[in-house]
Amino acid sequence: MNINSISQPAHWWRDAIIYQIYPRSFCDTNDDGIGDLAGITAKLDYIAALGVDIVWISPFFTSPMKDFGYDVSNYCDIDPIFGTLSDFDQLVQRAHALGLKIMIDQVLSHSSDQHPWFVESRSSRDNPKADWYVWADPKPDGTAPNNWLSIFGGPAWQWDTRRRQYYLHNFLTSQPDLNFHQEEVQQAHLDSMRFWLERGVDGFRIDACIFHFHDQLLRNNPPAQIQNTVSVPASNPYGLQAHIYDNTRPENIGFFRKMRVLLNEYNAISIGEIGSDDALSVMAEYTDHGDRLHMAYSFNLLTSEKSVAHIRSQVEGFEHRIASSQQPGWASWSIGNHDVDRVMTRWGGNGNTDFAKVLLAMQLSLKGTPCLYQGDELALTQAELAFADLQDPVGITFWPEVKGRDGCRTPMPWDATQINAGFSKAKTWLPVSPEHVAASVRQQEADPTSPLNFTRHFIAWRKTVPQLTRGAIHFYDAPEPVLAVRRALPGFPAVLAVLNLGHTPVQFDLPDSAAYQSLSGHGMTGTAVHGTITLPAFGGWFGEQQNA
Repeated sequence: MNINSISQPAHWWRDAIIYQIYPRSFCDTNDDGIGDLAGITAKLDYIAALGVDIVWISPFFTSPMKDFGYDVSNYCDIDPIFGTLSDFDQLVQRAHALGLKIMIDQVLSHSSDQHPWFVESRSSRDNPKADWYVWADPKPDGTAPNNWLSIFGGPAWQWDTRRRQYYLHNFLTSQPDLNFHQEEVQQAHLDSMRFWLERGVDGFRIDACIFHFHDQLLRNNPPAQIQNTVSVPASNPYGLQAHIYDNTRPENIGFFRKMRVLLNEYNAISIGEIGSDDALSVMAEYTDHGDRLHMAYSFNLLTSEKSVAHIRSQVEGFEHRIASSQQPGWASWSIGNHDVDRVMTRWGGNGNTDFAKVLLAMQLSLKGTPCLYQGDELALTQAELAFADLQDPVGITFWPEVKGRDGCRTPMPWDATQINAGFSKAKTWLPVSPEHVAASVRQQEADPTSPLNFTRHFIAWRKTVPQLTRGAIHFYDAPEPVLAVRRALPGFPAVLAVLNLGHTPVQFDLPDSAAYQSLSGHGMTGTAVHGTITLPAFGGWFGEQQNA
């Protein structure tokens, strides 16, 4: 039976944990140096043993791979480097047998320039798909229609000699933007989503979901009052504009409502990637009223800013924005994914495995659905690559100030005793990091104190504490680097989490007069005596309120 046809508790996804797989780098079974769907299937027992609930798989659709799958040329087929539709069906069947749900990427805002839709659209100005993409005439002097910029560098407009017009591309020139003002474009995407839902998919991660619509008047973006350095590097001029006309347009809401109707037919879920200038407000708006996206995440915890004050401001900021809603939206908090440097390096862990443990405890103590990135359970650091090894167009374009995303996408280390750490027997598409080999799954499974075993243990413990998944959240004032957060759920005693994100021991007095009894089983190493909590470096303590 298809698992997404089974009745599920309301809002089950709010209790879940997401695990992201970058398929090129997870496991290679045909020894071509690139991970594949069969490799994911082979490792589903490992994923299930982590205790996660949802497996998000980055794109595996037919693609010329200019942006490694985020440039789709066929939305309803598998690229041969990853396998076949039969391989995908086997993956879904095995995942469901293990109680895992499968969530796949949908790259809807743009396609590859090799997609048949674009090939037809660019062929003339009067073909049936002529307006399926965003085309515009040049200004009288031949320049681009306006000042919009591409995130990947340069203008967002590319001249096409066939139509003698410019087309819009918010990313690579080979990723033309679809025209969502055309109803047929929306329906074509909904049809492709139904194709995957019929194959048993349980949900979708909506890539770049703020980019679906554009201002039809093509008005210039004004300068940004404050440069955006959250979703783009400071060296990228994209952050110098206020992006009010090229993305985050109000029409997005209507399309999300159509999508939600489709998803409700299958009890499927959605999560949106929000890279806008005011990400918290957009997250709240796009997940509001129970008829849009189920949840959303931003880049706000995916930056180098690691202070407790910043973490608190993001969660409280989102909670403030949803406070007045009768059906408030829901956040997914992520500190690592395929687009940013690994958190162990980005936040200065320097390979300290205790730092990885407290970060996991922190992430899983926040209100929202956590999303973990493959390899973070192993405390992997950012891989250092030579320019000659780069594959990512971002790194190649902006090197050396920005080294791109390859360092977080290197192959998963499975077994230090095997060639390429067990990922593949062939030359790998990105080098296996020497630092990662010693942190392989096999080696960590044999060590009861490893980050991997802590991850399994802590996730299992969290499942026994519903306050940490569904409880309201309140932050207590605490000095850096202490995070003190209270989770309260009606019918249960409140739970207090106190975490030391710093590298020196600290003490913290309990925040109110109510007595807290220490909770056990979570694996953290803090203690509480007479209302004072003592935390070692990167330590943590959990307590349950008594006589509330």
